[in-house]
Formats: sequence, structure tokens, C-alpha cells
Amino acid sequence: MSYQGYAADLGDGEVAALLFEYMPKIAAEHKMDSLLVLMADLGRKIVQADRCSLWLIDEERNELWTKVAHGVSELRIPLSAGFVGYSLKTGEPVLVEDAYRDSRFDRRSDIKNGYHTTSVMTMPLESDDRVMGVFQAINKIGDNVFFSKKDLERLKLISVYSAKTIESAIRAEKLERYAKQLERKAEELESAHMELIRILGEVSEFRSQEVGDHIHRVSEISKMLARYYGLSDEQQSMIYYASLLHDLGKVGIPDMVLKKEGRLTESEYSQMKSHSVIGRTLLRDSKTDLLCMAADIAGAHHERWNGTGYPDRLKGEEIPLSARICSVADVLDALACPRCYKTAWSEASVKEEMKKSRGTHFQPELVDILMDHWDEFFSCYKPNGAFVKNGLLPPVSE
Repeated sequence: MSYQGYAADLGDGEVAALLFEYMPKIAAEHKMDSLLVLMADLGRKIVQADRCSLWLIDEERNELWTKVAHGVSELRIPLSAGFVGYSLKTGEPVLVEDAYRDSRFDRRSDIKNGYHTTSVMTMPLESDDRVMGVFQAINKIGDNVFFSKKDLERLKLISVYSAKTIESAIRAEKLERYAKQLERKAEELESAHMELIRILGEVSEFRSQEVGDHIHRVSEISKMLARYYGLSDEQQSMIYYASLLHDLGKVGIPDMVLKKEGRLTESEYSQMKSHSVIGRTLLRDSKTDLLCMAADIAGAHHERWNGTGYPDRLKGEEIPLSARICSVADVLDALACPRCYKTAWSEASVKEEMKKSRGTHFQPELVDILMDHWDEFFSCYKPNGAFVKNGLLPPVSE
């Protein structure tokens, strides 16, 4: 379909009016395809063409492409094809009255689209001393049959403005793509970071499956406590992953102590307690918030609210919150689950022990949370609970 917006060439005032009409629209547009459509429409109206196209270089495919050839879908041509290729190569405009009499004309587009090209104008789009594409107008309409030198001058005016605007848009698109790539890389790094922490936390599984499952159960309970304590989603996630490393220091405990059935001797118990210091030492020099929290948890999850814990006899809020939370989860799990040296306690006994430890072993508010949501917490340990279903606990009887 041909464009029939005007019957005669525009006067300078009308051209200026069109420029003032389109410039705010162009300045407000950030999508490349829409930007090219606006510029092609502006060019078509100003030079009174049936079709206008902005051809841009696709450097990856070594082609020229346009999505705004009016009345047709996206077109692609070789860099050297036709009048557009000539302008791109030489940096010179083209002004012809009959395309079919010019050897530079590439008839493939006409054949493909059932169109007949007669008069043609092209103008290179130049920015920063390089040609980035070509503005093309096809088939003059109105009272005149052919494009004039005045039309060429007006196309040059539009091309200068278009080139600068498109260059800015291309840079913005590149920055947006780069930002998205950085975002994807950051997500990949975070995912890898979390995976490494999970793997590091599971190192102890190679020493003891029992200890490895305990680590995951404690992380789940810690996250639940953090949620009811009112911590943000981000903090809950950090506590979950950091808690995976609470027993990291047990990699330094001999098997004869770690896997011993029965009561530990005083010397063996001292060795076992050293896992807090070992874990903190392994993690303390990290520069990431997550591993700094993991160092706090590893080093302080055996401290007690009343100051009688180890290794530093910290008291009350001297103990990092993350370690206070993990401590509750750690003891709950130790009581509720069987170990090589003991059977699991009954639910009533576990609940009573946790209540008794309020304000002595544990921060009172955390015990209150545990009691207020006891059924939800302890259901994880029941025969049909989450831990059994997820393979973190062997089936147990009521």
C-alpha cells in the first residue's frame, strides 16, 4: 500500500513543524524497533516517499537489515547489495530517477515483495566518523515524479539527527545487555557460592552420614526459627546456608572420638568441644557476609544464654543472633533424633527439656517461638514428617 499523506512537496515551515512534532516522540522512545519506525515515518513524510527504511549493519551476520521498510517485514541484504550497499561502502548519497536503468540496483527485493522501484534516494548514517547504516527513500509521490536535490538535503538533515539518536540507542542497548549479562553472572556466582557452601557443609557426611543429615535438619529448623523471629527473607536464607557449616570444625575431630558409642572421656570431650574453634578458624577470614555469619555460628553455637557455654563463655546478646538461633535448632535435633551413643528422646521429654532451658541455655524469646509453634517444628521429626520424607531421618515409631 502506497503512502498518500501529502499531494505536494512540503514547505520549510511544514518540515520544521514535522521535526518539532517527532523530536519529543523520538527522544522519549527507548526501544530500537519503535525508534526506527518513528524515524522512517518522519523521513517518509518530509521527502514525500512511498517507502522509507533505515538499514543498519548487523556485524555478527555481516548483513544490512531493516524492520521498517513500510508494508514489508524484516529485510536482510548483503553489505554490498544495491544502492544501500553502495552508500555504505562509499559513504556517498544516491539520487536516481529510474532504478532499473542503474547497474547498482539489486532487483531481489522487488522480486521478493512484488514491488516496482523507480526513484531512489539513499543517505549514509554517519556517527563518530563511521557509517553505521543507510537511510533509504523509495518512489517519490505527489506532484513530482522524482526526488530532487532539496529532498536529498532534507534526507541528509534527518539522517544526521537519526544517526546520533540511533548511536545512543545502540549504546543503551549494549549497556542493558551488559547489565543483564552481569546480573546473570552474579546469579551464577551466587548459585555456585551456595552450592560450594552446601558441599563444604556436607564434608562431614564422608565421615558420618548421621552427622551429615543432622546438618541439614539443623539448617531447616534454623530457617523456621528465623522466620518466626521476624527476620527478612534474605536473612532467613543466609542463616539457612550458614547453619550448614555449624559443625564444619568436626573435620578436625578424630574418628575414634566422633564415632564413639557411649560416653566420652574428659579428654575426648575436650577434643570434641574444639570443633567450635576449628570451624571458626577455618571461616573467620572470609570477606563475605554469609561466611562471616557461618564463622559466628560455627564458633558460638555452643555458647549459652547464661554464659556457661563454650568456647568463650559469651553471655546473652554477646552471642551472635545467628548462633543463638542455630543453638536452639542444634539441641532440638540432638534430642529428637537417635545417635550412635543414644536413642531419640520422646516428644514430651524433648519439649520439657527445651522449656527448662529457657533463659539458661537459650534466649527466652526463641524458646517462646518454639513452644508457640511446637507442633509445626516437631512434626518434622514424626514418621510422616518432612525429614523422613526427604531422607534426612530414618523412619521412626511414635
